[in-house]
Amino acid sequence: MHGIKRVKQTEEALRAQKERERAKIDRYTVVEKDLFERRASDDWGQESLEVTTAIIGLNPELYTAWNFRRTTLTNGIFPKSSPEEIFAALDGDLSLTFAALQVHPKVYWLWNHRRWCLQNIPDGPTNSEPSKSWRSRTWARELAIVEKMLDRDSRNFHAWNYRRYVLAYMPESDRRPPKSELAYTTRKIEQNFSNFSAWHQRTKVWGVIWREQPETEASAKREEFEFVRNALWTDPSDQSAWLYHRWLIGQGSDSATLKSEISAIEELIAEVGSDSKWPLQALVHYKTLLAGHDPAAKSSLLRECKTLTEQLIQVDPKRRHMYEDQLLILKA
Repeated sequence: MHGIKRVKQTEEALRAQKERERAKIDRYTVVEKDLFERRASDDWGQESLEVTTAIIGLNPELYTAWNFRRTTLTNGIFPKSSPEEIFAALDGDLSLTFAALQVHPKVYWLWNHRRWCLQNIPDGPTNSEPSKSWRSRTWARELAIVEKMLDRDSRNFHAWNYRRYVLAYMPESDRRPPKSELAYTTRKIEQNFSNFSAWHQRTKVWGVIWREQPETEASAKREEFEFVRNALWTDPSDQSAWLYHRWLIGQGSDSATLKSEISAIEELIAEVGSDSKWPLQALVHYKTLLAGHDPAAKSSLLRECKTLTEQLIQVDPKRRHMYEDQLLILKA
């Protein structure tokens, strides 16, 4: 498969592999039984913590182990610990989950436990500078770590969600200004136009900027339409940029913008053809919106939508019934 020749294993090698697998299963069964017994008896000692470490190494998706680990730390370990010891324990858990994420980057429970660790990091010595406190240093490092992970896999939505959490709740003095975050999404999108998460994050950033500076929205949107148009022309069949374009259009209350973008999409179709459903779907949606704002042109616009929808049936036959339902609406 994929050009790699399969090497046939000897019977002896297969037996050895099965023995290793059997030993691992046996080990897991023993540790799991120990975990549930300790959990049932509310055993929150150091040995229980070590049992959770062992079973997480075997199966990081066992959420009961993570829940019991947090309970053990909260109720058994932390009440007897100094702030320095609590910080060391949580920092150790961040290292533990980071190592696991190298192998299992999309396991929810690993990301959830990192959030819990961040939430419980002590502030640190009161005589230290805010920027050098345990909490500030840990959150800043966390942002750097998750961005390194996104450099490795820019479309890992678990990492994007976690990064949004870090940005939202990190100490106020360390938070990034929206313009800086906008530049980050630009880099990620330019690296890969098909990065759904980066486009989604961009909507979040603009939402913040436009709430704080509503007077900038009109001019910013003009620039954004130019920006997303590069992606649309690069790959008209990619869904992510079309979703962002539709977000920019919104309810289509600006008829001039609607007409301009409809014209641009028609130009795109004329240039590259209409084999992709996304530009056709966009035209149907935008012309329907425009029909609602332009009564004089409503009949002709809806006729155009009907023709485009019939074309979509040919281009995207798997969704034929959806388009046929749309035709019924357009005829009504």
